[in-house]
Amino acid sequence: MGVTSDRVEYVCRYGGNGTTTSGVNVSIAAEVTMEIHSVCLPPKESTFQKLKHRLSEIFFPDDPLYRFKDQTWCKKLVLGLQFLFPILQWGSHYDLNLFKSDVVSGLTIASLAIPQGISYAQLANLPPIIGLYSSFVPPLMYSLLGSSRHLAVGPVSIASLVMGTMLSEKVSPVQHPTLYLKLAFTATFFAGLFQASLGFLRLGLVIDFLSKATLVGFMAGAAIIVSLQQLKGLLGIVHFTTKMQLIPVLTSVFHHTKEWSWETIVMGFSFLLLLLTTRHISMKKPKLFWISAAAPLTSVILSTLLVFLIKSKVHGISIIGHLQKGLNPTSTNMLYFNGQYLALAIKTGIVTGILSLTEGIAVGRTFASLKNYQVDGNKEMMAIGLMNMASSCTSCYVTTGSFSRSAVNYNAGAQTAVSNIVLAGTVLVTLLFLMPLFYYTPNVILAAIIITAVIGLIDYKAAYKLWKVDKLDFLACICSFFGVLFISVPLGLGIAVGVSVVKILLHVTRPNTLVLGNIPATQIYQSLNRYKEASRVPSFLILAIESPIYFANSTYLQERLLRWVQEEEERIKANHESTLKCIIIDMTSVTAIDTSGIDMVCELKKMLEKRSLVLVLVNPVGSVMEKMHRSNFLGTNSLFLTVGEAVADISASWKPQP
Repeated sequence: MGVTSDRVEYVCRYGGNGTTTSGVNVSIAAEVTMEIHSVCLPPKESTFQKLKHRLSEIFFPDDPLYRFKDQTWCKKLVLGLQFLFPILQWGSHYDLNLFKSDVVSGLTIASLAIPQGISYAQLANLPPIIGLYSSFVPPLMYSLLGSSRHLAVGPVSIASLVMGTMLSEKVSPVQHPTLYLKLAFTATFFAGLFQASLGFLRLGLVIDFLSKATLVGFMAGAAIIVSLQQLKGLLGIVHFTTKMQLIPVLTSVFHHTKEWSWETIVMGFSFLLLLLTTRHISMKKPKLFWISAAAPLTSVILSTLLVFLIKSKVHGISIIGHLQKGLNPTSTNMLYFNGQYLALAIKTGIVTGILSLTEGIAVGRTFASLKNYQVDGNKEMMAIGLMNMASSCTSCYVTTGSFSRSAVNYNAGAQTAVSNIVLAGTVLVTLLFLMPLFYYTPNVILAAIIITAVIGLIDYKAAYKLWKVDKLDFLACICSFFGVLFISVPLGLGIAVGVSVVKILLHVTRPNTLVLGNIPATQIYQSLNRYKEASRVPSFLILAIESPIYFANSTYLQERLLRWVQEEEERIKANHESTLKCIIIDMTSVTAIDTSGIDMVCELKKMLEKRSLVLVLVNPVGSVMEKMHRSNFLGTNSLFLTVGEAVADISASWKPQP
C-alpha cells in the first residue's frame, strides 16, 4: 500500500478450520469486510514554520502569551505589568478577611524564620545578623515578583550548607572574614543571575537533571553531615574541623573530648529533646502544627533567659554576643568581580543557585497543587533570581522558598504573598528594636534548631520506594548519599547527577524492543511476555520499538532486531511451524528519527529481503513519516496504520486468487 489517500477494501473469508489467515479463532463461514486505511503525511510546512513550531514546543509549552491575544494595547500593558508583578493581579481583590489570615500566618512563620535565619547563617559560616538580613529583603522582593501564594522565603539549610562548604574550602571565614563575606555576597549575585537567566531563556530543563532520586540521597547525606557538624555546638567544642566529610568530623569530635562542656551538653540535649518532641507531635497531629512552629523561638527565649540568669555561675556556655541594630546596609561595594577567587564565587553561586531553585519551585508547586492553582516555573525562576540579585546588594545571601516555613505558612492559613510582607515587617521590628535581646542567646540552641530542621531531610521511606520501583534510581540515590558523606557535598551531588545522566544514556542507547502477539477474538496486539493469552501469528514476526531511533542507538537496534529474527527462525524450525515470511515493526512509540535511523531501517530492509523476508512498518508518527518519505524509503505495501490491518492485508495477498 503506497502513501496515498486511496482506501483499499477486501473481503477476508475464513476456512473450514475456524481460523482466520492471521490465526484468530472465529465462527465458521463468517464473512468480515475490513477497510485498509492509508498512512498520511503531515501537512506541508516550510523550514521556518517547522523551526518555529519546534522551538515553541521546546521553550514555550505553556504558551505564556496566550492572554495577550486579541487585546488592546492598553489592556496588553496592564496584563504585562500583572505578569511581571503578580501582586497587581490579586491586589485589587484583596480584602480584610484575607489580610487577617495572612497576618496570622506571617507572624507564625516569623517565629520560625528568626531563629532559623540566625542558625542557617552560622551554617554558612556567616555572621548571625546576615541570616536576619536575609529574612527581611528577600520576602519583600518575592511578594512583588512571585506567583506562589504559600511560599515562605528565606535562608534554607541545603543552600547554606553548600555555600559554607564550598567557600570555606578555599577561604577561612575566621582568618579572612571580610573576603569570605565578599565571596558570599558575590556567589549570591551569580546564583540570582543564573536563576533569572534560566527563567528568561526558559531553560528550566537544566534543573530537571536533578532527579528526585538524586535529591533524596543528597539531602539525606547533607542532613547527616550537618547534624554531625552541630556536635561542635552541642558539646561545646572550641577547636573543630572545617571539613565536611564523615570521618574527619567524627575524628574531630573524639579528639577534643577535653573541650566538652557538661553545661552545654545538658542544655543542648534538653532543648534538642524538646524540639524533636514538638516536631513529632505536629507530625502525628497536623492540626497542632503551631507547636513545632513556635518551638524554635520559644527555645531561643527560654535558653536566653536561662543563660542571662546563670551567667555569673556558668562560664562554659558560648553565646552569640553583640548583634548590630538597624536595617540591611548596602553591600554593592563588597561584590567581588575580579581576583583569584572569582571562579570560586561563580561556581558556588551556580551550585547553590540550582539547589535553591529546585527546592523553591518544588515547594511552590507542591502547595499550589493542594489549592488547585498553577505556579509558572519559568516565572518563579526569574522571581527567585531577581530576588537574589537584589539581596546580594543588601547584605543578604542565597535564599529561596523553605519547605518547613512554607508548610507552616500553609497550615497557618496563608491566602496570598502578603504573609511574606508580614514576615518581613516582623523581622524589620526585630532588626530595629530587639537585637540586644539576642546578646545572651547560646550558640548551642542554634545547633539544636539546625539539627531539628535538617533531620526531616532524611526520607528513608522515599529511598525504600526507589528500591522497589527503580533500581537505577536507587543507585543514583545511594551514590549521592555516600558521595556527600565520604567525599564532599558538591562532588557527591556531581556523582549523583552523573549516575542520572548515565541512566538517561542507557535508555537512549539501549532502548526496549519486544515481540507482539494477537489477543484472541480482537484486533489488539500486545507483548507476548506481558500478556500470556496473546498468541503468535503464523509466518509473522511482530516487533515493537519503544524509543526514538537516533545515531546513538541505530546500530544496537539493527543488531537486536536481527537477533529477534534469528531467534524466531530457530523457534519455528524447532517446532515445525509455518515458515517466517514477514517482519512487522510497530513504530507507534518511535517519536523521532534521524538520518542514521533511516539508514538503519533501509539497511535492515535490504538484509531481510536477501533472506526472502518482507519488512513492514506500522503507524509512524508525523515527523518520522515525513523524513522517511523524503528519504524515498517508502514503497508499495510498506506502511500500515495498524498491526491488525497489516496482518490481514498481507495474509490476504498470500492466498491464491480464484
